[in-house]
Amino acid sequence: MSTPYPFTAIVGQDDLRLGLLLNAVSPAVGGVLVRGEKGTAKSTAVRALAALMPEVPVVPGCRFSCDPGSPDPACPDGPHAEAAGVSRAARTVELPVGASEDRLVGALDIERALSEGVKAFEPGLLADAHRGILYVDEVNLLHDHLVDLLLDAAAMGASYVEREGVSVRHAARFLLVGTMNPEEGELRPQLLDRFGLTVEVSASRDTDERVEVVRRRLAYDDDPEGFAARWAEEESALRERIAAARVLLPRVVLSDGVLRQIAATCAAFEVDGMRADIVMARTATTLAAWAGREEVTADDVRQAALLALPHRRRRNPFDAPGLDEDKLDQTLDEAGPQEDGSDDDDPDPGPDGGGDGGGGGGVPPQADGDRTPPSASQSDDTPSPAPESAPDTPGRPAGGEQQPVAAAEPFRTKMLSVPGLGEGAAGRRSRARTEHGRTTGAVRPQGALTKLHLAATVQAAAPHQRSRGRSGRGLVVRRDDLRQATREGREGNLVLFVVDASGSMAARQRMSAVKGAVLSLLLDAYQRRDKVGLVTFRGKEAEVALPPTSSVDAAAARLESLPTGGRTPLAAGLLKAHDVLRVERLRDPSRRPLLVVVTDGRATGGPEPVALAGRAGRLHRSEGTASVVVDCESGYVRLGLAGELARELGGTAVTLDELRADSIAGLVKDVTAAGRAA
Repeated sequence: MSTPYPFTAIVGQDDLRLGLLLNAVSPAVGGVLVRGEKGTAKSTAVRALAALMPEVPVVPGCRFSCDPGSPDPACPDGPHAEAAGVSRAARTVELPVGASEDRLVGALDIERALSEGVKAFEPGLLADAHRGILYVDEVNLLHDHLVDLLLDAAAMGASYVEREGVSVRHAARFLLVGTMNPEEGELRPQLLDRFGLTVEVSASRDTDERVEVVRRRLAYDDDPEGFAARWAEEESALRERIAAARVLLPRVVLSDGVLRQIAATCAAFEVDGMRADIVMARTATTLAAWAGREEVTADDVRQAALLALPHRRRRNPFDAPGLDEDKLDQTLDEAGPQEDGSDDDDPDPGPDGGGDGGGGGGVPPQADGDRTPPSASQSDDTPSPAPESAPDTPGRPAGGEQQPVAAAEPFRTKMLSVPGLGEGAAGRRSRARTEHGRTTGAVRPQGALTKLHLAATVQAAAPHQRSRGRSGRGLVVRRDDLRQATREGREGNLVLFVVDASGSMAARQRMSAVKGAVLSLLLDAYQRRDKVGLVTFRGKEAEVALPPTSSVDAAAARLESLPTGGRTPLAAGLLKAHDVLRVERLRDPSRRPLLVVVTDGRATGGPEPVALAGRAGRLHRSEGTASVVVDCESGYVRLGLAGELARELGGTAVTLDELRADSIAGLVKDVTAAGRAA
């Protein structure tokens, strides 16, 4: 087994270390979600934490790690007789992004269950992680149904497996740690809420600190055991501090005044539900125990808010994370006792977890110089205002370039889907053959059986019972009798937006409405778990403003800074979209595309621009690309060019009004990839 990188050797990342240590002291805090750019020691810190956890006493031979002092009465390996337990190190179990449901919760031996009537259960990762750490790298890329199972188990402290009348339950209490890169997509807000704490991490911009990171990493790679030995004393001291904080935790007092501050803070920031209040109370109590105190202070409450509230305030992917710290301080002052003479500017000088000091026994989550401010927490790809937004200069296209305009308020859109039956990634847009959904039939399993079709299996086995010598009540089942259930659910698609940013769209009120419509479609794509891409065209060319990604907030940022003006190279936009889709078909052939063209249909510039746009549209049609044209034409005189473009694409056209889900004029329209009569 390789030697893990020492936790105490990690440079900086004070918030990350503090969040993990608080959960090590009290798993009741609810786990931690680590958000940040790649290469910021997220995985290293999580794997290093296991070495600091106290050893776990377990019942010998129990596959579910039952505590010998209070074994689980419902343990599938029980009941356990009284016996001396054995101690082992706490486990860190990693859940791969591509794991199956059976691998997570465990699997039943269906053949034995049918033929022998026994519950032959093979434990999954949830059982392995019981009383340890369950680490999910790239949790935002995990399939929704796995995230639901995972967070349900974390909330209930137990895992339930219910299949074809066979039920198994076992304890599953673990420290849940998830890491994610926001550039690759967000978690749904209701799932974010299930993590107790969240921390934002980024690489230090301090030269000396970066040098020290590289120096330590190179030393570790050259001699892992020797490097770990040099940090053994610090590791031992931190391990002892965790154990001491665990002993002190039950004695920490949470006064009514502090509870009032917690409730006032959650109310002031308008978080949903009561989970935030409970998590803040547990976190503040743990912070006090970590500092060696038996009473929670206002500084503990402040730090708990900075750890427990930012991710609970995000209601859609376009909300910036973070808290207004001035508002937080004002709320704490107003809700706190008047006789409290504590100085907000003088943090608690108690020891920290290896940083430079801070209130509540930890490190201030917003340390100056080491933290990207909330407004700057976008990905590195987020563009700043382009230099092209300068006033008109000679040589610019006719009509000039205009400053970007703000998007109108987003709205709920009509359902747009790709026709047919796909086999892409799990999502919520188009019909697809999936592992989860309604049962539509049965087939012989090609590999391991995952979803038994009970009726079809019994029907296949029934004619052979006499020849197999059946004499009792049990059904004699052979491997050839088993049938796999085929199921139909929903898939996520690649939604590629092709947005007209030419002069004909540049009227401020009109472009604001167009951006609002695209923003609404982006929000819909986020909710339906799609990948999105953005192609824009204006002037003389088209460009890929955002390559296909799962991060719709990155697409929203690109849309916000989109300038307008110039001619309308519609054909160039469609051909650029064709290039993007061609590459994506090679990268992810199972994910079906949906082309959304946002334009008034006009085409200018070059010889025969309208005919060229028509040929580009027919190119998409010939490859079976599902498409929809959002008609942005306005005014009393309408040319109907967007409708003509939709017919060339073999898709359909909807107006901005019809795009709204609450529009009376708009009917629910499935996009058709098949050719339509002109």
